[in-house]
Amino acid sequence: MRSVIAHVREGNILVADGAMGTFLQQKGLEMGTCPELWCIDHPEEIKDIYRKYREAGSDMVECNSFGGSRYKLNQYGLGERTAEINKAAASLARDVAGDTQYVLATMGPTGDFMEPYGLETEEGFYDAFKEQAQALEDGGADSIIVETMTSIDEAAVAVRAAKENTNTTVIGSFSFDPEGDGRYASMMGVTPQDFAQRIIRENPDVVGTNCGTGPDEMIEIVRQLREALPHTPLMAMPNAGIPEVENGTTVYKETPEEMAKKVPALAQAGASIIGGCCGTTPEHIKAMKKAATDISST
Repeated sequence: MRSVIAHVREGNILVADGAMGTFLQQKGLEMGTCPELWCIDHPEEIKDIYRKYREAGSDMVECNSFGGSRYKLNQYGLGERTAEINKAAASLARDVAGDTQYVLATMGPTGDFMEPYGLETEEGFYDAFKEQAQALEDGGADSIIVETMTSIDEAAVAVRAAKENTNTTVIGSFSFDPEGDGRYASMMGVTPQDFAQRIIRENPDVVGTNCGTGPDEMIEIVRQLREALPHTPLMAMPNAGIPEVENGTTVYKETPEEMAKKVPALAQAGASIIGGCCGTTPEHIKAMKKAATDISST
């Protein structure tokens, strides 16, 4: 297969997967248990999720490895199994992807803070992300996305660890919240411009944004990233709308058809890789894939 970068630089749009957590909950994942351990204990269930997104038309099989850093796994007493769990997550995805899809391994936040805001060191973060990234590549991942980050320092360390220790395509993605009047920032005050200017110093192959907002708001975030990084491939993975709470449950109400209608605007804003985050399903990805294919054929 051509590399992800070669694919998008030819003007094509790649479509990634949708949400993982809600799928796992539907399959019986209980609160307080480790989602990533399912790659070991319930491999066929994980492959079934991967397969459903593939059948929906996704070009990238995203791994169940979001909370797979040693820091996160230590919370479940699983830190010593970090390499095993991450390698399994990517290996299962490679089994489903074969040689016709990319395997996109995900690395999420550790849940801890670096000095001076916390007790952890930059070296400790680097080592943790290095360990995870290498295991994901060993399992068959050809791409790694550092995603749902809100701390610029943590995002930078994670991207650097993946770039320096693997041969994968590395994507650095950040989450932003709307602040009104077209302004967006992470919970730590990082704007799209701040993120772009800092993360590009770590030489990611792709820069993007995921979670935090629905597609309407994300269109503007992508535009701001494009203004800051005119020549860097961009990625967008919005939620299925802004979350609402009904009877104590968080719900996402944007339909597959509604999200598909936003794909052309996301592409026009600058996104070459488009997928879904919280609340999205195989039906969303199927509709978004059709919209992306229609763009590519025009």
